[in-house]
Amino acid sequence: MNEVSTIGLDLAKHVFQAHGADASGGVVFRKQLRRDKVLGFFAQQPACLVAMEACASSHYWARELGKLGHTVRLIPPSYVKPFVKRQKNDMADAEAICEAAQRPTMRFAAVKSEDQQASAVVFRARDLLVRQRTQIINALRGHLAEYGLVVAKGTSNVAALVEHAQASGSSVPTAAHPALDILVKMLGVLEEQIKHLDIEIARRAREEEVARRLMTVPGIGPITATALMALAPDPENFKRGRDFAAWLGLTPLQRSTGGKQKLGQISKMGERTLRRLLIIGASAVVKLARRRGASQGRWLERMLARKPPMLVAVALANKMARTVWALMVNGGVYKA
Repeated sequence: MNEVSTIGLDLAKHVFQAHGADASGGVVFRKQLRRDKVLGFFAQQPACLVAMEACASSHYWARELGKLGHTVRLIPPSYVKPFVKRQKNDMADAEAICEAAQRPTMRFAAVKSEDQQASAVVFRARDLLVRQRTQIINALRGHLAEYGLVVAKGTSNVAALVEHAQASGSSVPTAAHPALDILVKMLGVLEEQIKHLDIEIARRAREEEVARRLMTVPGIGPITATALMALAPDPENFKRGRDFAAWLGLTPLQRSTGGKQKLGQISKMGERTLRRLLIIGASAVVKLARRRGASQGRWLERMLARKPPMLVAVALANKMARTVWALMVNGGVYKA
């Protein structure tokens, strides 16, 4: 039997599927592995290329298999799908992963370290709490509207919502007050926890030299700067800033054929959190420019004169992404 050179591993909660192939692509083995047997099996295999889909727990397994001497590659699931033949099952998925890894032009995702994943937890937690806060605010607004109490949208009007919910002489029935009180208390707890995470993020931004340089870019504050450091892959993986912006999904989606270019909306690929933060920062810059006026003759002024504000914000986010890449690779600070 030929020696295995590439192993495609289909990850799962309990039962994994491994597909081994030799240098010519021939099948060496197909094997099911229980979770507690995976590391023992790979410890017995010669050092080879192990490929997995970039999904939940993939970075953990990549680090563990790397310790055994294997070269590990993570492939985006969308790049594996074209290699699945007919029916989809664990065996077919493992074979497709193995075949995709052997393609010379295949693109891989960078394996994250434990520290990188730990740094990302604060942003995931903050996003979750912010979403829960929004849900509670919307619930309060909807419940109060049923009794004729209408409050404008926005976090700046939360105090008015709370006042109506707790007022004893309002049109809200007494029977509804216990439930509304619970929502108000939960809202206060979420606000406190979000402030705690914001303080932690600001502390990290002050301590990191790269984060301080990134905050010199208009529209980038402590949250975006530290998120870029925690969630973005090594900037050296990209040849130019345009490639980094494309990875973030800030470039148009192409459906070109027959020599005719057809560009649509942004592709929305890559890291969703970073893309959202950059667009929020760009929107703030555009809003300020529309209110106070942009510098005469500058790119932003010309764009605002010709294009809708939201389109300008996305274009500015693309430009910010390229600037961020340049600062992370070459150092220095932003110069207008």
